Amino acid sequence: MSKVIEIRWHGRGGQGAKTGSALLSEVLFESGKYTQAFPEYGAERQGAPMKAYNRISDSKIRIRSGVLNPDIVVVIDPTLLDVSNPTEGAKEDTVFVINTPDKPEEMKEKLNLPETTKVLTVDATKITLEEFGQNRPNTPILGALARLFEEVPIEMFLEHFKTKMAKLPENVLSANLKAIKRGYEEVQIG
Repeated sequence: MSKVIEIRWHGRGGQGAKTGSALLSEVLFESGKYTQAFPEYGAERQGAPMKAYNRISDSKIRIRSGVLNPDIVVVIDPTLLDVSNPTEGAKEDTVFVINTPDKPEEMKEKLNLPETTKVLTVDATKITLEEFGQNRPNTPILGALARLFEEVPIEMFLEHFKTKMAKLPENVLSANLKAIKRGYEEVQIG
């Protein structure tokens, strides 16, 4: 990775986009990368649209602005596909990671993306509802993102989450770990 990889997350307050971006940054930092993670939102309230950002590089990162032309776009809340513009500023080779039961080809059509665009889809909502009964889709999304950072094994993502969230009740921690693993295993790549 010779350039800075920029990621823009689209979510709603309370769905874990801010935490997901922070966890991704921490895991990649532990693997030897330089990283940034920061949110952008207005009045803090659950359910309000918000964005979070990451930057990842092999060298120091000097940029301190929001991400305008992302290399990766993460859509945690699929309802935002209809009310926001997740493709705004996307480049020809931008990769999309979307929480949806739909296939990548269906998302390419819905978002009017070129056939060559890489799209990953995972039904993160279904996974979290099945694993711990709440729609907190950030952990399966982390698993899906691990597919894009293949130099960092999924075990590192799991171990970091386990250490970082050690204060969670054992059943909640275990459910989140299962959700990360399922996101990694169930992601569809197209």
